[in-house]
Amino acid sequence: MTLLSFQSGERFIASSSEILRKAGITLTFGYDFRDYKELLQDARPDHLIGLPFDPVTNVLNENNAFWIVGRNSKGEVMHTQAMRMLELNGAKLAEYLRRSFVEFPPPGVDIDFHRSRYRAGPGAHRIAGDVCYHGEFWVGATPREFKTAGLSSLLGRYAFWQAMQHWDPDHVIAFMTNAVVYKGFPARHGYMHTEPGTLRWFINGQDAPVEGFMAYMEREDLRFILDMPLSDRSSKAA
Repeated sequence: MTLLSFQSGERFIASSSEILRKAGITLTFGYDFRDYKELLQDARPDHLIGLPFDPVTNVLNENNAFWIVGRNSKGEVMHTQAMRMLELNGAKLAEYLRRSFVEFPPPGVDIDFHRSRYRAGPGAHRIAGDVCYHGEFWVGATPREFKTAGLSSLLGRYAFWQAMQHWDPDHVIAFMTNAVVYKGFPARHGYMHTEPGTLRWFINGQDAPVEGFMAYMEREDLRFILDMPLSDRSSKAA
């Protein structure tokens, strides 16, 4: 594993560390998703780990995945997120997801995979190379305590920074439901591109689908976001 270093990232880590310290938040970083799954069972018993990060169905280790957990000043878990590299094997992302979109379902619901579908947007047809998937993002049970600090922006950028340090990926992607996108989450998080109509999930016994966007970042976008002063985004984000 090669760790990269660049000046903007160093500035970001210095600034974010001070903001987190003042908020009483401690971030824990790890690679063993069995530990992460056990942590979720205690801290978020109503949440099932997403299939892309389930160690029962995936080979996840320090070479291809990591998780981040945040705790408040009381030691309570108030944040989770995770990243993993995808195995495109030379294919474009559009081709990969046509075969594999069923491996990225929303957790905790009974999906009718026969009716569900993936539609590749223009970005997915261009995306190739080293691609990192971003998921499991959650900011916790006491949102009023943390939302005013703009933590979704800071925490998202922290994961971007870690992905750059570990893999320097060509792209980072994430899937988000329409409801989440329409509330402005990609903008708060720092994602610079979104594609509507990417995923349509049908739940067994229901006629209306759950629809979602794909958000994505290119390497240049990641460096641009990390180079922005935190005061430009984090102090103002909801």
